[in-house]
Amino acid sequence: MSFVFAGLDHVQLAAPKGCEEEARRFFGELLGMPEIEKPEKLKVRGGCWFEVGGGLQLHVGVEAEFAPAKKAHPAFRVQGAAALREKLLAHGIEVKDNDEIPGVMRFFLADPWGNRVEIIDVARN
Repeated sequence: MSFVFAGLDHVQLAAPKGCEEEARRFFGELLGMPEIEKPEKLKVRGGCWFEVGGGLQLHVGVEAEFAPAKKAHPAFRVQGAAALREKLLAHGIEVKDNDEIPGVMRFFLADPWGNRVEIIDVARN
């Protein structure tokens, strides 16, 4: 039997119980990711889902004994990452620029619960 990986479906970030409204503000309103309705049977678990683009989803899931991911992280490819960077700074979000990969414009930030998130500009790689 043979198989081939077809792509990535979603990335999940953990968050504490009661995170939904802050997730909607941060990922939905600030980052502009449209929310996707979770399947009915999964709604009882809490959290919320967002469309990232290219068929990829971000799932913010509730973890009972939550601890932020400081190293492991999703990396989102963004067209116009410099504009997003400026928007984040204007909203008081700290960004950490990184030039360790030649020719790649990228930076890191933390979500509202301290999870690491990477942004990579699609035009520069």
